[in-house]
Amino acid sequence: MSEHTAQVSIRGGRWCLYVVLMGVPVSQWPEHYFGRAVQVPTVDERSRALTALGFVFMDGAEWEWTEYSETPDDDTSPVRLLASIKVRSPDGDAS
Repeated sequence: MSEHTAQVSIRGGRWCLYVVLMGVPVSQWPEHYFGRAVQVPTVDERSRALTALGFVFMDGAEWEWTEYSETPDDDTSPVRLLASIKVRSPDGDAS
């Protein structure tokens, strides 16, 4: 079974969900942009987006949120949020 990491972050002013595929160029990673920037997409919205991209949550997986500085080592830099969760294709094969 191939396990991947799905992440949600703001890109270009909108929330974007994408699935990290090791060994695949970033430009080819499956992604879904949500229609708004202010509110974080709900768990249900993220789940539906992942399903549309051909992935499901791994059993027992939960979203984990991390904050990081836009400019490393600068305490005055804006804080960014990144959520991640383990996913797989529904049939368990690599996508």
